[in-house]
Amino acid sequence: MLDENSQAVVNRSDKVKPVAVRVAPLHYLVILLLVSFGSAYLLYLELELTALALLSVAWVTLPLLAFFDRVVFDGKRIRRTGVFPRMWALMTSTRDRIKLSDVEMVQTNILRTIRRGGNHIYTYRTALFGKGKVFAIHSGRNGYGPFIETVLPLLDSELLDQRSIELRDNFAERHEIKRRAREEKIPTAEILESSLKEFGKKAVVNKRIPENGDTNEKAIQLHHLANQLRVSGLLPQSIEAFRRAMLLMPRDARLLFDFALCLRSYARTQRDKTVERRALAMVRLAERRAGSDGELLARIGEGYFQFGEWRRAAYVFKKAVTQAGERFRTMIGLAEIALHEGKIAHVIHNFSAAGELAKAPSLRRWTKNEIEYFSRLNDDEEYMELEISRMNLLDTLDSVKRSSLRIAIVGFPAIILGILTGDSLIANIGWAVSIVALSVWAASILLGHMLSTRIPYDLVDTE
Repeated sequence: MLDENSQAVVNRSDKVKPVAVRVAPLHYLVILLLVSFGSAYLLYLELELTALALLSVAWVTLPLLAFFDRVVFDGKRIRRTGVFPRMWALMTSTRDRIKLSDVEMVQTNILRTIRRGGNHIYTYRTALFGKGKVFAIHSGRNGYGPFIETVLPLLDSELLDQRSIELRDNFAERHEIKRRAREEKIPTAEILESSLKEFGKKAVVNKRIPENGDTNEKAIQLHHLANQLRVSGLLPQSIEAFRRAMLLMPRDARLLFDFALCLRSYARTQRDKTVERRALAMVRLAERRAGSDGELLARIGEGYFQFGEWRRAAYVFKKAVTQAGERFRTMIGLAEIALHEGKIAHVIHNFSAAGELAKAPSLRRWTKNEIEYFSRLNDDEEYMELEISRMNLLDTLDSVKRSSLRIAIVGFPAIILGILTGDSLIANIGWAVSIVALSVWAASILLGHMLSTRIPYDLVDTE
């Protein structure tokens, strides 16, 4: 039998159309690089037919496999359509699909930022976790917008991290957002850049316009547009939209907090510590004006995470509990604070409280797994040592991966120089260095993937 939350997800998902987004071809590019390098080495050994056959097969099949490898939501399930993921799932006896009601967490990160004039282009990576499976999609791929606009609204907000919520509420096509900005007569980034250097927060916050129904509605529209501009990387125009909204509703705590996040993003891209300090001051102002709004206080606590203000985040989460009672996001925030401080017993307690407050069955399952994991860490020193060793090894592998790739690249000029000059010794040294380095690089990637999951409890019990 399904509970009310799961049944609601099923009912809503029955009404949506299937959507798909192409997977980022990183792994296919890695395989193509290794095969191409191997083919070049075979050519150097004068095995032309074998090299050309291997190269032809790789350059035909791998792009096709990458093209048809997609994350698909058919209205009920999320699945991968690629050949390699299906083969891996069969080999490891794991899933290649999960039900929407099995999603335990959605996390969105910014992988990179490209600056164009005063604006920025973000590359988002959104990962959906459930029952030990991860489905990751990237912005910039065809179908990313329709996918998150279809799937994220079907999930409970408790499943989404802060950035995923922002995408759910504010994502739109860049050209559409620019059109709306022009309608509001917001200048372009090039015009606004000079005025931003003289940005003064107090002048914006203290200046007031008499409030009425029309001004409030206008402020809400500007607030939404400002968030859309921020999510799209149009930061100067976003700041201007926030300024205008603040003139209409200068005491709105949510508006203050979102404005602070925008300023922080701008400060980070400009490396401007002064603006970043002003953003932090604006967060504290939003905190004072949040009152007993538990949801907003939880968001502000998460915002302090982003600023690295751990003590202030803990204070705000505790304030949220006092003012509005225990909530799922608040208790998860306190658990993360306790984990940062190394207080495992407090981590277990807060996860336990969060599990009791969780609405979705998948969240209750996830919190139960977290409680079991941290309880095992707290009670079993051998298991803790193994986990610490695993995480240290992951860090080492990450360092080895970067170093080995640099070494492999260094070997390429030696190969070219040896071939051009006819010096087989230099060429052989280059081939040897590159082959060994690329082998270590590939092994590091594979081992890192294998060690990314936690050590099973029964492995320690068996030993």
